[in-house]
Amino acid sequence: MSLNQGVDPRTGEPVGDPVPDTRAEQVRSVAQRAADCAPRLAGLPYAGRGQLLNALATALRQNENELVELADRETALGSPRLPGELARTAAQLDMFADVLRDGAFCEAVIDRPDANAVPPHGDLRRMLVPLGPVAVFAAGNFPFAFSVLGGDTASALAAGCPVVVKAHPGHPGLSERIADLAAGALSEAGAPDGTLSVVHGYEAGPALVTDPSITAVGFTGSTGGGRALYDLAVGRENPIPFYGELGSINPVVVTGSAVDARGREIAEGLAGSFRLGTGQFCTKPGVVFVPADSGFDSQAADAVRPSAPAPMLTARMRDAFQSGVAALSEVPGVRELVKAEPLDADGHDVLPAVLAVDAETFASRADALAGECFGPVTVLVEYRDTDSLHRALRTVPGSLTGSLHAEPGDPTAGDIVGVLRESVGRIIVNGWPTGVAVTWSQHHGGPWPATTDPLHTSVGATAIRRFLRPVTYQDVPDELLPEELRDGNPLGIPRRVDGVPA
Repeated sequence: MSLNQGVDPRTGEPVGDPVPDTRAEQVRSVAQRAADCAPRLAGLPYAGRGQLLNALATALRQNENELVELADRETALGSPRLPGELARTAAQLDMFADVLRDGAFCEAVIDRPDANAVPPHGDLRRMLVPLGPVAVFAAGNFPFAFSVLGGDTASALAAGCPVVVKAHPGHPGLSERIADLAAGALSEAGAPDGTLSVVHGYEAGPALVTDPSITAVGFTGSTGGGRALYDLAVGRENPIPFYGELGSINPVVVTGSAVDARGREIAEGLAGSFRLGTGQFCTKPGVVFVPADSGFDSQAADAVRPSAPAPMLTARMRDAFQSGVAALSEVPGVRELVKAEPLDADGHDVLPAVLAVDAETFASRADALAGECFGPVTVLVEYRDTDSLHRALRTVPGSLTGSLHAEPGDPTAGDIVGVLRESVGRIIVNGWPTGVAVTWSQHHGGPWPATTDPLHTSVGATAIRRFLRPVTYQDVPDELLPEELRDGNPLGIPRRVDGVPA
């Protein structure tokens, strides 16, 4: 049996007890238990489901010191990052409890009989209902916020769907401990058995995606791994939705007026953003379009150099980063402004890199230059006019974010925002994409390869929509309707009746 062993990225030494892989027959049993639990979880009142989420948030907060210490040993992400991430994760669980208490998420709509409509219709009532058991693939770079009790789990549980989490091998000990705490909190709060389970090991992933009890998948990880699992999900005899967050390069555009007014400030902001978390953020600004001969290349290099080494999460990620930077640097026309020299160390330390290339070369070699390189590297693309900027910008594949740094009244700003909107899910002006607020209005998604479904988000209140499907009730007696659709609105939730909010 294979074992999942935590490793300290600072030293390369193993930490904690190894966690055994979950065998195929165990995955089947866990998924079946989730399926058996699904009707009971879906049948809980919204307030009851909200209490489960609040209980999970409380368990995280009450065990913060222990969990942060354990997470740091396996990820080296340190403080203040890990305490902040745990707080965000707990707040996210509480937010979905608020979503449930509000009730609007179920989209209750009622059209009463109308003999004069064209065509005439009877009584029609529509709402969203849970899909069923959901498989969640934890991410390595956010051991709390995108892991066992992260956003995918929180939104699926809020929707009324049991969750089976495929733990990330980068923090197996933390995953096991959180699973234990979650099991206790859910049991005490009255959750049905099977509400939340965790499995481990490479083989558990495909087994989960193809298990007949699983009705949807939430995934955060690499483009290659995500695409392979996506193909399994849609290739099933009964295909299921696969909500994957994959690779994103997150373009940034800096105008000439912005460089003139505050070039050094922007360079320092860029240096902080693309190195944050050793460049292991899905929203890292990986390509930055700047005016040629503006001096921004020197400002960016000065802001990054000198940098202290910092560890990546795993040896595999470190090696991929170093080979990725080498491949980018070897493209003809690319200049190394700050070189990421390989380090001779036992841990996973790396140094950051800043590269530069002209817009014409970037556009013609986008296949080599416009892909995500996970880690602390960014590419400056130097444009000479608006046309060359737009041509190069349109070669960037779908991304989670697009950013613009411009001055008030800049005549080019409107067109740039329009071009960015074609291929990103969130637009930022005079700011940086790293750091994703957990709010009702947030959208964390984008066209391929940023995600497999640009219609949905993995962060924010509407993430719940991924795990719900619509059902319309036609001429169904009031006593057979769910409470959300009954006359008199017994739950007091927002509804639309005959086209009018009520």
